[in-house]
Amino acid sequence: MVDFGSSHFGTLLPCRVTISPESVRWPTVGKYKVDVASLESLALPELQVKEDTDLFIIDEVGKMELFSSAFFPAVMRVMESNIPVLATIPLPRYGRDIPGVARLRNHPGADVFTLNTGNRDTMRESIYNQLSRLMQKR
Repeated sequence: MVDFGSSHFGTLLPCRVTISPESVRWPTVGKYKVDVASLESLALPELQVKEDTDLFIIDEVGKMELFSSAFFPAVMRVMESNIPVLATIPLPRYGRDIPGVARLRNHPGADVFTLNTGNRDTMRESIYNQLSRLMQKR
């Protein structure tokens, strides 16, 4: 995870790596451990709604990020602001959706674009045009 404004970064760790006794207790998603404290120290300051913010880009809101009890409420505050948001979310797997992700997908102001290798180049223009329209309204 990287904060492009300050170049601060945090790391997701493969399960086989143990750097500290506390990392043994970190939540696991697949082969990764989730350092919730690192996630929160990087993401939460950036998810503050500020007057001079033109666009939020959040990559991604998924199972790992939702282990933080503070992350999803911060994302929802961003979604409820009038600042355009470009966020990535995972598709439901095996007919199951992550409840927080479903709330974002079904948010009244959300436009959802499903990307795959066959359409990602053509969708780029659609997404750009939608973001441009939203940013002009501000």
